[in-house]
Amino acid sequence: MDDPKDALAEFRARIKAQRTPLPRPLETDDLVVREEDLAWYEPADNPTRLAPVLGTAVASFEMFLQDFAPGGSTDMQRHHHEAVHYVLSGSGYSEIGDGRHTWERGDFVSVPPMMWHRHYNGSDTEPVRMLIIENSKLLDHLGLNYRTSVGLRTWAELAGTDDRRHEQEQG
Repeated sequence: MDDPKDALAEFRARIKAQRTPLPRPLETDDLVVREEDLAWYEPADNPTRLAPVLGTAVASFEMFLQDFAPGGSTDMQRHHHEAVHYVLSGSGYSEIGDGRHTWERGDFVSVPPMMWHRHYNGSDTEPVRMLIIENSKLLDHLGLNYRTSVGLRTWAELAGTDDRRHEQEQG
């Protein structure tokens, strides 16, 4: 299997090269990406596995497969781009802002820009797999994309931290 870091570096280089003016020729005649060709990696601040869907002719959005273990979760993060998570298997819930949203196989979970969010596997025995579609490539092209994580904090912990910080700034 190829080194995921090399695949990601190549992916980012391709993003940079895409900043040439339109029209651009397609980089590939093969318009099918096979699941077995995906390069999985485990982000340092997110206890899930991610596989960017590389090698497509798509210039404005990115796609990822994401797996997380039974009883597991993603990290708490926010970003400038919009994202839709399609639940391929499993069930659970998401904290998006101060809301809790349950989902199961076949559901779509929308994450608006700059909303803190974290997804939780609701099963102790079955993994979750999601297809993530986000307009991050478009924002990267414009130099506007941003993503941050606060690790495994829950919404309640994050909101409590924000409240204490606000009280300290006001006091």
